Amino acid sequence: PEAASPMPLRIVGGKFRGHKINYHGDPVTRPMKHRVREAIFNLVGPAVEQLHAIDLFAGTGALGLEALSRGAQSATFVERHFPTATTIQSNIDQLNVAPQSKIATSDVFVWSRKRLDFPPDPWLVLCAPPYDLFVSATDKMIQLVTAWVEIAAPGSQIVVESDNRFDHTKLPL
Repeated sequence: PEAASPMPLRIVGGKFRGHKINYHGDPVTRPMKHRVREAIFNLVGPAVEQLHAIDLFAGTGALGLEALSRGAQSATFVERHFPTATTIQSNIDQLNVAPQSKIATSDVFVWSRKRLDFPPDPWLVLCAPPYDLFVSATDKMIQLVTAWVEIAAPGSQIVVESDNRFDHTKLPL
């Protein structure tokens, strides 16, 4: 049987609300559902306007683009899969947010160990990796989130998405 075509992705709030973003349909990327993105940004609220978004495991870039749509100062997208990073760049260009955007085509674990040069403003760290990483690399994921908690600028917010196979009480949040 033929694979189902990917669902269209849209920005759910802010100045780009309703704008379609590109998604290539490759199973290597699992876009976050619209209602989950909306819930996250409802929780963050208007504070997003003071934040620099860091979209780890960026995939389509939907989380970072959603943050920019809602007024984030800037966004960094970290994605190791080159074709997917190209899709993120296409989405950035389509929304004309290149001046506020940076793509790091790198493995999140490697990139996160580098000296990161971010604005002193608080950050919104968005961590929505493939769910299997929480099973196959549990310790590595806990170390990653712990490191971000330790280096985040004061006033930062960190959002982690996983499925029910991961025990969130293991996180330092």
